[in-house]
Amino acid sequence: MVDRVLVTLDGTVRDADAPLLFADDIGVLRGDGVFETVLVRGGTACAIEFHLGRLRRSAQALDLPEPELSRWREAVETAAKEWGAEDEGMMRLVLTRGRDSEFTSGRSSVTSGDLAAAVPVPTSFVSVVPVPERVAQARVDGIKVVSLSRGISIDLAQAAPWQLLGAKTLSYATNMAALRFAHRMGADDVIFTSTENRVLEGPRSTVVIARDKTFITPPAKNGVLPGVTQRALYVEAEKAGWECRYDQLFTADLLTCDSIWLLSSVTLAARVNSLDGLRMMAPDNNEEIIALVDKGIERAGAIGDW
Repeated sequence: MVDRVLVTLDGTVRDADAPLLFADDIGVLRGDGVFETVLVRGGTACAIEFHLGRLRRSAQALDLPEPELSRWREAVETAAKEWGAEDEGMMRLVLTRGRDSEFTSGRSSVTSGDLAAAVPVPTSFVSVVPVPERVAQARVDGIKVVSLSRGISIDLAQAAPWQLLGAKTLSYATNMAALRFAHRMGADDVIFTSTENRVLEGPRSTVVIARDKTFITPPAKNGVLPGVTQRALYVEAEKAGWECRYDQLFTADLLTCDSIWLLSSVTLAARVNSLDGLRMMAPDNNEEIIALVDKGIERAGAIGDW
């Protein structure tokens, strides 16, 4: 098994140690691009149609060229095959606006001579690396979490769509700063809250609470990224008799529910075992919830886009 894989959208398996990006790539200079993170399990990219659908919607939000999903599928399949079925992997699909110099030079994928319509050729690639060590512990033991204000209102996403709150962009500096702050506080992760004390999301996860036989997650209109793993859970949980809701959550709801979960595409289900220093015991249905997430992800490939 290889330890890293890199595939470009022409299907070429590249040397993962060789340079790929130009220094003036707009994704590097300005974070102007989108990405998806996908779990590779058993040699297959999990829930890939969900991820490709979200990649397309994120690209549309940034006015990026429409992703050719058939080419992305082929690159994903090639990368997953190269990675192999022995171990899990963390796959990234990356799409940037391309090179900044192509704006100024007039070089682009447009040949009509209309400079107003000219756009640089996007940078697109798929990579696979080992799953971080933190993932195994989070799945088994849960995680310590602190709540942090994001400093925005839940109305911002609809009032200012150019903020791109519902898109998965490369502009992750704030999210990573929040995680570093959490680590300094002795925590593993973060739950963001709004200025109205509403629950939003994690820097790299969706917040879902369980109460009795009900799952609740904040609605996308609050400016949270629609979660692939959360959606897969809901599809499977509804079959198992759970009520699955998108609803407003106040921070107080985090203290009165049965359990809090941070769901993400690689870690899958991480139970919050401590919130702002308050210990949270595992619920009686802890293993059932983990199994629902795993089963949902396994079956997501047959569900199609959403």
